[in-house]
Amino acid sequence: MREEERSKRLFLFDVDGTLTPSREKVTEEMIGFLKDLKKMGSIGFVGGSDLEKQKEQLGQECTSLFDFCFPENGLNYIRNGEIVSHESYLHHVGEETHVRLVNKIMKIMSEIPLPKKRGNFIELRSSMVNISPVGRSCTKEERKEFCEYDKKNKIREKIVEELRKEFKDLTFSIGGEISIDIFPNGWDKTYCLNHLKKEGIEKIFFFGDMTHEGGNDYEIFNHKETHAYTVTSPADTIKKVKEVLKLEGLRS
Repeated sequence: MREEERSKRLFLFDVDGTLTPSREKVTEEMIGFLKDLKKMGSIGFVGGSDLEKQKEQLGQECTSLFDFCFPENGLNYIRNGEIVSHESYLHHVGEETHVRLVNKIMKIMSEIPLPKKRGNFIELRSSMVNISPVGRSCTKEERKEFCEYDKKNKIREKIVEELRKEFKDLTFSIGGEISIDIFPNGWDKTYCLNHLKKEGIEKIFFFGDMTHEGGNDYEIFNHKETHAYTVTSPADTIKKVKEVLKLEGLRS
């Protein structure tokens, strides 16, 4: 396949629940699959976490493996291993709004009855705020426990509903198993598409697991510029990509 043809096609992936199990490391099987996929088109990832957290999951060499890296929903933009641009949440919203947001979150969190609460409930990232009712320092077992509790009791949905009443200029997006991402309106995963418009990409295939309304893949999943697919696990991601390759006539 000619390089010009390959570079016009992009396979774009969410990270948690798509390329890796939630907050776990990528498998050698997935790495091998992605290397093979690069022969058919450019590959990229887009996730809410910062680059260091993405490297913990995707490996220290992820910026060379992927043609396009979009940590923090693309507010941090890396192309072919080089940082192209970076935006700041705090600079955009200002200290006054951020402090008011944190105070509101702390009040809501203090009134939520949960079986367990750990630490690191509010994490300021360069392009967003990430909050977790159980706390990001919970163990893997406590993470799973909260996830099941949240499915039954809609803890995160209730928090989002309450915050939306007061902060109209911010988006609240439920992601992964334990957290909520908070960022300025328009700074969801569709932000990365702004960069891709300038790269000559003609077809974008997106794969993500949180594609339902309120999930952090919802906006990009429904965007007119993507051909999007819902996946349920890394194994399902490989299966769905193979189906797309066959439909596109790229693999028998």
